[in-house]
Amino acid sequence: MSVQQATRKPAVAKRPQVAIMNAVHDLPVLVARDEGFFKDEGLDIEFVTTPGMAQVTTSHFVKFDSVFDRPLDSTYNEGGIDQYRMCEWGIMKRAVEAAGAGLRERKIVALGASMSSFAIVVTRDSRAYEPEQLKDQPIAVTPNNGSHFTTLKMMEGFLTPEHIKTTNAGSMPKRLEALRRGEVAAVSLMEPWISVAQKQGLRILIESHSTRSEAAGDDLDGPTLAAMFRAHTRERFDDTYNWTVKWNMVVPGATYENTVDNRAWA
Repeated sequence: MSVQQATRKPAVAKRPQVAIMNAVHDLPVLVARDEGFFKDEGLDIEFVTTPGMAQVTTSHFVKFDSVFDRPLDSTYNEGGIDQYRMCEWGIMKRAVEAAGAGLRERKIVALGASMSSFAIVVTRDSRAYEPEQLKDQPIAVTPNNGSHFTTLKMMEGFLTPEHIKTTNAGSMPKRLEALRRGEVAAVSLMEPWISVAQKQGLRILIESHSTRSEAAGDDLDGPTLAAMFRAHTRERFDDTYNWTVKWNMVVPGATYENTVDNRAWA
């Protein structure tokens, strides 16, 4: 067995190891844990705290050049967790590209139970009052993250791809600083940073939502997953995957059959 094969499927854990990051991504899981809903389903789960983008207290530095270098991915690849969730497009990229990178494989097993509000924000005195007025202007996002994908989704209704310019200005507080200094024309934010921006007198240009997906390794069986959540459809996969390929956010060539796993509701 090669080193790459060995890293793809670690030893089965005695208890399912489920990642929890923050309320942005994981509020339904946190509520179910605290209210005992998992125990009501007969589940004995180990909850593993992992760093996430929305945690202001995290000491981890997030590398933007590779999604698989992020702390949560490293924990999953090393067998420290078996199941996690993040933005729908982020899960899509990981499920499609992990095996090709020689990493522990994962499959899309459900849609997430929560959504996040996103907004593109400008300064109060910005000349942009419509999204199309940001043509060729830098919008600060987190690359390969929900803020990036949702920004593209919002802006492509107004501008063609070659005129939508995104850039990395760091965390959401740092993006707000960059906006106030005039280094970017607009920033992509999620709550609670949208409310922070409004309190600071900044102006919302357009708003949307970011959906979630759930990913899991082969270590979790169907009945266990079925007790945790339900459902993902072929049509939604096709639409979302083709959209991410169009924006060069994930490699082409994947199929529903090799990316989505139905064991949770089989």
